[in-house]
Amino acid sequence: MTATDIRRTAGDISALADFGIEVPSWAYGNSGTRFKVFATAGVPRDPYEKIEDAAQVHRVTGAAPRVSLHIPWDRVDDFGKLAAYAADQGVSLGAINSNVFQDDDYKLGSLTNADPKIRAKAVAHHVECVDVMRATGSKDLKLWLPDGTNYAGQDSIRARQDRLADSLQKIYAELDDDHRLLIEYKFFEPYFYTTDIPDWGTSLLHCLALGEKAQVVLDTGHHAPGTNIEFIVAQLIRQGRLGAFDFNSRFYADDDLIVGSADPFQLFRIMHEIVRAGAHLPDSGVNFMLDQCHNIEPKIPGQIRSIMNVQEATAKALLVDGDALEAAQQSGDVLGAHAVLMDGYNTDVRPLLAELRESQGRDADPIGAFARSGYLERIECERVGGNQASWGA
Repeated sequence: MTATDIRRTAGDISALADFGIEVPSWAYGNSGTRFKVFATAGVPRDPYEKIEDAAQVHRVTGAAPRVSLHIPWDRVDDFGKLAAYAADQGVSLGAINSNVFQDDDYKLGSLTNADPKIRAKAVAHHVECVDVMRATGSKDLKLWLPDGTNYAGQDSIRARQDRLADSLQKIYAELDDDHRLLIEYKFFEPYFYTTDIPDWGTSLLHCLALGEKAQVVLDTGHHAPGTNIEFIVAQLIRQGRLGAFDFNSRFYADDDLIVGSADPFQLFRIMHEIVRAGAHLPDSGVNFMLDQCHNIEPKIPGQIRSIMNVQEATAKALLVDGDALEAAQQSGDVLGAHAVLMDGYNTDVRPLLAELRESQGRDADPIGAFARSGYLERIECERVGGNQASWGA
């Protein structure tokens, strides 16, 4: 079926022209399993080279205009200079991600630690991140809290929540008027008995207590198996508290695989809820980002493939006949409503996406365009010597 045939029968995906997905700087470094980090030729050696690689993804997809930074992994002497370099590469710097999971002081917690000096240290790190936001023009401070306990009785669950609330208030008070604090959740890991922000309800409760500038981050890999993620998406959108959405894919836990690789139908269902609410539009305030580790696959093509998978799922969601779906729902036509949804999912949208890219002056095949660019061969030759960036660096 040609793009014209699909459009005649299905609809319009032009909204995808303005749909941007932030990419993470750390995705371009070496990563691996808990047993081994695998080195790859041409991997960046500093934040500038990470941004250079990220810019290639935007160049061939037109859909990755921002790069998310991680502090201290991406710390430089002059963040203004780094932001200017990103602009020269055709991208901008996005959310600033904090790190309270690698310091020895945080063994028993960071923002929830019983020791007030350690809590103060963790708060001060987030204040540093706010300063980075001001220097780069970023508007979002993103917090994933690894704090938790391994054993019943190890610490007071309620006291840890009180300490967390106090720490978050101190961080929130440092934000500028146009800043946001985005609070992520994860149901387990690195601790296994309790996690201090294990679910969307806990994150939302803290956000509601803080104020309008605090919003929830949903990561698709941070849920128990079988969780209905699209339900959570719908609830957070209803409350106006879905601040950011991290794409990845998982079979068992937080696998951080390429988005859509394990369950493309789940990705479609999620994007259907997002599209129905208009949350895919730039003025929605929802920051979409890839949060993946490319352990065995090449880094840049892995990010390109991820962008394409999200675009395909979103295009299918855009092609769902909303009027027909609502009519079937209102009339109680269970199978008819499901059939309307499945018609969108079963549509081959690749010809439409190819046409959209060509209308933007880009190659219809982003993976092929990158392979033909010679960029990978060039950086493999140029980036010899020095320390490759890896997970945690």
